Amino acid sequence: MGELTKGGWWAWSTKKKVLIFGSIAFVIVALGVGLGAGLGIGLKGGDDDNGNDSGSDEGTGTTTPTNTTVKWQPAVGVKWQIVLKNPINDTSVDAPVYDIDLFDNDASVISDLHGLGRKVICYFSAGTYENWRDDAKEFDSADLGKNLDDWPGEKWVNVKSTKIRKIMQTRLDLAVKKGCDGVDPDNIDGYDNDNGLGLTQAAAIDYVNWLASQSHSRGLSVGLKNGGSIIDSVIGNMQWCVNEQCAQYDECDTYAAFVEADKPVFHIEYPKGADTNNNDDVTTKQVTSACTANKSGNFSTVIKNMNLNNWVEYCS
Repeated sequence: MGELTKGGWWAWSTKKKVLIFGSIAFVIVALGVGLGAGLGIGLKGGDDDNGNDSGSDEGTGTTTPTNTTVKWQPAVGVKWQIVLKNPINDTSVDAPVYDIDLFDNDASVISDLHGLGRKVICYFSAGTYENWRDDAKEFDSADLGKNLDDWPGEKWVNVKSTKIRKIMQTRLDLAVKKGCDGVDPDNIDGYDNDNGLGLTQAAAIDYVNWLASQSHSRGLSVGLKNGGSIIDSVIGNMQWCVNEQCAQYDECDTYAAFVEADKPVFHIEYPKGADTNNNDDVTTKQVTSACTANKSGNFSTVIKNMNLNNWVEYCS
């Protein structure tokens, strides 16, 4: 019997076989890479709205952008006024930006300020429980830490808690309902205090960036309140910073990073101290100290009473 002749695959040249194997391998690798990337994105982004308790113990030192089309970005050096003592009853200060309490002021106050051509930042505490607030009953005792020094009725909260984050989402919804242009979430720096909850910088970074995402998704701008040690990890998602007493504590150079990023620093000094809240002007020396700190030349500086009532003095 004659020798069998091999056809099909066996008849292909070595070069053709190599090309076929190479093409198949390339397709397999590409599918694997694409699937891995898709799973990674899904795992990272899936908890944006539910306030998961996850979070590493180390900050990344970088900011993951939450929104590239923020509606309102105030300019560096813009004049402002802040009044958190009771509902605002004096809007005579000619400042383009007002920072007022979210709970104490109703929508008509914000509408009136808008009618005067002003933008409105609405203040609330994002890192503490305050027993006098309308939503105080929504907080679980398990999420509460130690009392804040010198602030009766106020406790640190667990910023990783799903329940706490739901409360803050409701507060942001209230800000939208009342017509606020942005929000000023205070007390995010529990990690730098005796909080009783083991709060860390990494938790604060996660929380602040989450607050930014939640604010931006509602059309609200947002700023960092103090928190100098986490600036690098959140500044990309912030539209401004509100700082208290950087001149007094010689740390204004830390917050100058915002000005360098073309974002304002709303800066407050309290030269009268904690126990004096009156309408008297401070001394020239006190004004100079508040207004000429290192790298604070382009800050939006106000000199205020510690109780943040209507009284205000400016650098010039």
